[in-house]
Amino acid sequence: QVQLVESGGGLVQPGGSLRLSCVASGITFSIYNMGWYRQAPGKQRELVARITRTGSTNYADSVKGRFTISRDNANRMLYLQMNTLKPEDTAVYYCSADRGPSGPYWGQGTQVTVSS
Repeated sequence: QVQLVESGGGLVQPGGSLRLSCVASGITFSIYNMGWYRQAPGKQRELVARITRTGSTNYADSVKGRFTISRDNANRMLYLQMNTLKPEDTAVYYCSADRGPSGPYWGQGTQVTVSS
């Protein structure tokens, strides 16, 4: 059974930082391309950052220079370091494991709220 479990969300003031974590089980984590997505109320889910199995990364333009995605294959962990947070970063953040044409595995999501 595949499980992706996110943690680390919460309420933070504008300009603050959070680190999201995702632990994977039921998959050979090291061979998957992994990603973080987010979905704000009334909006479609969007890609935030992606990291390939070889460590190449790409980011949404809106988070470049502020967010950093990383992975620890030995411990089956995916991370998203989020700095200089803005109110528009408020969303539910989801961890994903890319299965290709079958579509990704998803975690249950963790809420990030940026507000003063």
